[in-house]
Amino acid sequence: MKYEHLFGIHAVNTALKRDAERIQRILVMKGRHDAKMQRLIEAALQQKIQVEQVAKRDLEELVGGSVHQGVVALCKPIQTHNEKFLDQLLDNLDENPFLLVLDGVTDPHNLGACLRTADAAGVQAVIAPKDKSAPLNATAAKVACGAAEAVPYVLVTNLARTLKSLQERGIWITGTAGETDLDIYQANLTGPMALVMGAEGQGMRRLTRENCDQLVKIPMAGEVSSLNVSVATGICLFEAVRQRSS
Repeated sequence: MKYEHLFGIHAVNTALKRDAERIQRILVMKGRHDAKMQRLIEAALQQKIQVEQVAKRDLEELVGGSVHQGVVALCKPIQTHNEKFLDQLLDNLDENPFLLVLDGVTDPHNLGACLRTADAAGVQAVIAPKDKSAPLNATAAKVACGAAEAVPYVLVTNLARTLKSLQERGIWITGTAGETDLDIYQANLTGPMALVMGAEGQGMRRLTRENCDQLVKIPMAGEVSSLNVSVATGICLFEAVRQRSS
């Protein structure tokens, strides 16, 4: 099996807490003996995970120059989920569904940032099409800062069909599009809902757009016509959080 390299203190700690069975071995930088690292090592040893001290250059080679903070975990790939899992999750919810859908987001950095924001906002799952979506790899996990282990990433075969299935459950589908007249701050984002974010530049695909119940936009005051998808996701999700908590 090819192992992924999960790196960074927070990301490795979260994996130890939430999904320790994924971790096969942890490499720590020789000479680092601070309290944070000691707590991480103790947590790993409690889980009976091997910890090995290695040179700084060895860690840098593993992560390709990324900031590793002195620790790299060799892990099995993070598990993604399918339509069956999504149905089971929705069947067992005891609160209104609050979902994020990513249509055509292919950059692992953006996926990781969206997962991190989704976790902070209380989203129960992030949904994306199997084709032309970012992989849930080590880069996405590092950017997500632990959210990749906490928020289910559901890859579906047919996104339009999945959106219709959500609608049949009474879930309101809100898509984002720059050309609509409805401002995100004027839209109703309460109740069972799924927020759909499209790829930067291209936006949502036609079939995805046609399966939305409403289209909203973020008002833009300056010269820039659009925002990074992870930034836009954060704005929209937390406007929904504000409305749902008021």
